[in-house]
Amino acid sequence: MERYYKKWFTLLTLPAIVVFGMVVVVPFIFGVLYSFTGWRGTYFVQIVDGVTQKVDHFWQAFVGLRNYANAFRIEEFKEAMLYTLEFTIIAIVMINVVSLLMALLVTKINRFSAVFRGIYFLPNLLGGLTLGFIWSFIYEIVFSKILFGPEGLIHIEALCYMTQDSTKNLFALAFLAVWQMAGYMMMIYINGLNNIPKDIYEAASIDGSTGAHTFFKITVPMLMPSITIVFFLTLANCFKMLDQNVALTNGNFNTRLLALQILNTTQDYTPPNYGLAQAQAVIFFVLIAAVSLVQLSITKKREVEA
Repeated sequence: MERYYKKWFTLLTLPAIVVFGMVVVVPFIFGVLYSFTGWRGTYFVQIVDGVTQKVDHFWQAFVGLRNYANAFRIEEFKEAMLYTLEFTIIAIVMINVVSLLMALLVTKINRFSAVFRGIYFLPNLLGGLTLGFIWSFIYEIVFSKILFGPEGLIHIEALCYMTQDSTKNLFALAFLAVWQMAGYMMMIYINGLNNIPKDIYEAASIDGSTGAHTFFKITVPMLMPSITIVFFLTLANCFKMLDQNVALTNGNFNTRLLALQILNTTQDYTPPNYGLAQAQAVIFFVLIAAVSLVQLSITKKREVEA
């Protein structure tokens, strides 16, 4: 019987494995190979005595680590990397705090709990460009002209034209990310809260534990598996953010995130330098993988301690 189930499992998962390999693995391998070449999208180039020449063969265009070295010499790439790290840190903190508070709220109330869950989850269903254009209207029209502008209801300079300043835009992107992702992360936290045995809280109450003490000594440690998942998802999603960045600023005012920087690298040169863009993409992948593995290692240890 076990062999029978294994046979059907292999048969049913094979199409998904084949598609994954064709759509993800094979393009990734070719992308890494192209990052070592003078690839221009439709042809290859080699540089001989400072002169760029078109070539027909892949290995003639091999430039080694030159694209990687050039990537770290580009100021825009280094600025985008730092800007992405700053945004990711701010967004992760805000998303986790807001989503956990929403989860605590909907698990405490009895009436209309399902309605609130649905309302909080809805923004996650919108596409990135749609969200970006909605929040661009909010920041540029609602905030800057109606509510907080010089002629608005309450003049608050910090909330005016948030997409036209690199520092303000960090928080503009973070607010957008919270609005989009918090509802989905809330569902993960709700599942974690529902899995905490009630008798633990009863025992803590009998021992005289206060609300804050119970939260930090019982709820948070017992939620560590959910925190691990939420941190991983928010980390990956914030690092990869592209559509919202395009819709809000398109990288103007020094607001390029790394994904947009890689995309624009193919447009900043004539002819386009896809080999350099691929090298930046590989660096981006290594950065995300390294940070994600460190985060998983730290939070997993906390799970064991809990």
